[in-house]
Amino acid sequence: METSEILKKVRKIEIKTRGLSHQVFSGHYHSAFKGKGMAFSEVREYQYGDDIRSIDWNVTARFNHPYVKIFDEERELTVMLVIDVSGSNEFGTKLQLKEELMTEIAAVLAFSAIHNNDKVGVIFFSDRIEKFIPPKKGKSHILRIIRELIGFHPQSQKTSIAEGMRFLTNAIKKRCIAFVISDFMDQNFDQALRIASRKHDLVAVRVYDRREAEIPKIGLVKVFNKETGQSMWVDTNDPGLRSNFSSSWGRHEQQLNQMFRKLGVDAATIPTGENYVRPLMNLFKLRESRF
Repeated sequence: METSEILKKVRKIEIKTRGLSHQVFSGHYHSAFKGKGMAFSEVREYQYGDDIRSIDWNVTARFNHPYVKIFDEERELTVMLVIDVSGSNEFGTKLQLKEELMTEIAAVLAFSAIHNNDKVGVIFFSDRIEKFIPPKKGKSHILRIIRELIGFHPQSQKTSIAEGMRFLTNAIKKRCIAFVISDFMDQNFDQALRIASRKHDLVAVRVYDRREAEIPKIGLVKVFNKETGQSMWVDTNDPGLRSNFSSSWGRHEQQLNQMFRKLGVDAATIPTGENYVRPLMNLFKLRESRF
């Protein structure tokens, strides 16, 4: 992809996602992902979405305007975007590919984070760590992340969520909020996820395409697996094949949801071609309700 084309896409995504983060998500993000440290740092004016329990009533009475207490951990919050860049994300049958949807979601989360004055870092993983961008603040840093998301070409097409989790656990020493953005089409990563969830606040953002959940009846078709490089002919008129495919998807989805609940990992599931605002808002509100 030409540099000029990448910059155009960066600008397009910036306009869309930055607006969403400011107008829709910022207040809910702040309430859902605020720090929990107890070391008092300073006070600032109340902002929409602040927890009323953090109001400093003495300062509020003195200035006749609400002020809230700020703690060190809140001010130093770090957000990591742990993003799956494997070959299975180069798929989509409704308006966009999974990797394009993941880029938009990552951008929304990143802009929401910097609006809250948080640091943002990125880990790109396939079945290896493809790239690590250490956490920093600032708009230019976020635009760099978006450029990387659009133009990045991984060395491997395969997936290892466990590898991404192990790197997160080892590389980020201080507790952070980690958004794991993936289609989660992988196995045997529960132990690595468990270890990472003990150290960090993990949030799973699962992206999928509805054609991965069920096969339409369209006759004989050739399918290609980007991660293995293998192709095969499939008779989609076979009702047994379609039924087995749907059942396998359902079992995988059930296992994922059980794993997330067991480990205390909040999760949102977002299909391609559909509005991702509602699932993210539901995720934020779920977390808000627990604080």
